[in-house]
Amino acid sequence: MIHTAIPLTIIIPTHQEEQNLKELLPQLQWAAEIMVVDSFSTDQTVAIAEQYHAKVFVRKYVGPADQKNWAIDQATYPWILILDADERLTAALEQEIKQLMQQPNEQIDGYWIARQNYFMGKKIRYSGWQGDRIIRLFQQSKCRYNDKQVHEEIEETGSTEQLQYAMDHYTYRNLDHFLDKMRRYARWSAQDYHHKTPKVTYFHLWLKPAFRFFKHFVLKRGFLDGYVGFVVSVLMAWGVFLRYVYIQEMQQSEV
Repeated sequence: MIHTAIPLTIIIPTHQEEQNLKELLPQLQWAAEIMVVDSFSTDQTVAIAEQYHAKVFVRKYVGPADQKNWAIDQATYPWILILDADERLTAALEQEIKQLMQQPNEQIDGYWIARQNYFMGKKIRYSGWQGDRIIRLFQQSKCRYNDKQVHEEIEETGSTEQLQYAMDHYTYRNLDHFLDKMRRYARWSAQDYHHKTPKVTYFHLWLKPAFRFFKHFVLKRGFLDGYVGFVVSVLMAWGVFLRYVYIQEMQQSEV
């Protein structure tokens, strides 16, 4: 691709993301390098990535941390921005990143970026999704992801700061897509919690999901998001229930 004046590698992990890439990649052509790390998509994901001059790598998907850490090691530039295919940079955030990369502060390991989440076509202001922020812009030599299957996070050893502007996160394509994502996350979460849970009881299968609903809908004020806040809270509780059902399944298979 034609390199611009912005010395930055953008990494996008993908699987079956043709629709999202059609929207995302045209907005990122200012970056010096775009890497798409795909896990054997059967749709047009790879073709679309190549159309927009991304470097495409196809490898087996073990987990999110493994995929991203491998990609970080392949990056050409010392600063990296990681985006999921369902995330979008706002114009203000894009400009902020461009300005930072013109004279990067080498004393900062990485930058937190807030996410404005959208679900079922509605901006979510509460429901436990407020305050969502993640380190996504960081120095290649100083940051890696921890070894978790769900909610993997960057481990940094030095200073971090938060960017002023947020990205948009469109986590919901349709109900089937979101339920598939929840099942996948529940299985991954079961791997993380398996050895921390000696025995699955009614406490795990009923009380913990019930509290998760209460947390999102009441404590995190999901009721202020209306019907969509109720749906989010139910789905978050269902995800906890599934996690322990999968753990129970894993434990029974070990007997």
